[in-house]
Amino acid sequence: MATIEECRAALGKLSDTMQGAEGDVRAAAALDRSVSCHITDLDVTFAGRLTGGRIEVDETHPGRPREKAQIRLALAGDDLVTLVGGELNFATAWGSGRVRLEASLLDLFRLRKLL
Repeated sequence: MATIEECRAALGKLSDTMQGAEGDVRAAAALDRSVSCHITDLDVTFAGRLTGGRIEVDETHPGRPREKAQIRLALAGDDLVTLVGGELNFATAWGSGRVRLEASLLDLFRLRKLL
């Protein structure tokens, strides 16, 4: 089972990857939205913003998200680590229910370029 530190590192790696992207992927990452990532097996939430092509984690707290972020992700820690590491396909994980992504329809269309 992934630790909180490994999950934070995976979010940092995802953020670095997004900031270094080009073209349509960079445009999709350029949203300015509140974000939460609930790690279900650890019952911890990372909350922050997607801004300037990066994910900035402002707080980490136990339990489910305290506020409803504009972009919400929920998954197990191991799945986050393997997704960011490229070992797990997002579409497969999302389709099987291992990953939950909630956002407005317009944001989902933009985010699909990141996935």
